[in-house]
Amino acid sequence: MRHLPNFITSLNLASGFISIIFILNGDINTASWLILAAMIFDFLDGFAARALKAYSDIGKELDSLADVVSFGVAPGLIIYHLLHAALTHTVQSGFSTTWSASMMLLIVPSIMPVCAALRLAVFNTDTTQTTSSEVYQTPANALAVISIVLGGYYSGSDFLISFMSSPISLIILSLSLSVLMVTRIPLLSLKFRSLKIKGNEGRYILIVLCAAIISVFWYRKYSWIIPIYIIVSLFSLLF
Repeated sequence: MRHLPNFITSLNLASGFISIIFILNGDINTASWLILAAMIFDFLDGFAARALKAYSDIGKELDSLADVVSFGVAPGLIIYHLLHAALTHTVQSGFSTTWSASMMLLIVPSIMPVCAALRLAVFNTDTTQTTSSEVYQTPANALAVISIVLGGYYSGSDFLISFMSSPISLIILSLSLSVLMVTRIPLLSLKFRSLKIKGNEGRYILIVLCAAIISVFWYRKYSWIIPIYIIVSLFSLLF
């Protein structure tokens, strides 16, 4: 039983790896669902470790390595896929050169996994980041990317479709999310230390708001989740 948390963490890593395979085959919708599955496993491994009191240095490092793949590399590849399609259109339309498009295509998506790795390295060495986080979390980064993909795919929103087709919008999104991961802005940690309401008020408020958005708007307003996460984090600082 003491190996159960590490097994669940391995499922997180496997989900991230399989999502990459789907991205390489052009299916970013299925890849997004697999990243979402990785988030669920990321939550369950910590929950299992606390329930079984099965903490270990190996588990901590394995969790970070899995998160780099699932919430850094995989979302970065989704940005690459979307940006490739958008830049190809601009080159064909004469709005950019092949050289400039190639440079942006290589540089912009690669920043995301680098910042994710830096963020996780900070978390592993900074003992103050337990119940609150001074940097934007890697699962939130991945959630921001896949919420746009799933929202655009299922809702058919003209805004989201236009957003995913705009190189400027994708570049701004990718760089903003990457910078947030390494910027010391006090944000609410998504990790539960216990299931008690006391000490987890902000997390439960976030869950209720996100559940309300999904139940009322379903896929159409997935992209609202990250702004709500930031607002709830700032609000929770008051307490």
